[in-house]
Amino acid sequence: MRSRIEPMKKIARTLRQHRQLILNYFRAQKLLSSGVVEGLNNKAKVTMRKSYGFRTYRVLELALYHSLAKLPEPEQTHEFF
Repeated sequence: MRSRIEPMKKIARTLRQHRQLILNYFRAQKLLSSGVVEGLNNKAKVTMRKSYGFRTYRVLELALYHSLAKLPEPEQTHEFF
């Protein structure tokens, strides 16, 4: 923080804000990775982009369940009225 270079101060502030999360990575002895979470997040975003034309939130929810968890579709997936 004593640097006169503003980008270095910004990095120092960011590291201070995320200190606990960074230390958790080392406490877990590098056994856990956020790759799985990032992959699921990406799949969810792709599914939501594909479902742009869906008229109800329920249909979007069913699409997310189906694509993320490979769950079987419920008996009635569509509501006509």
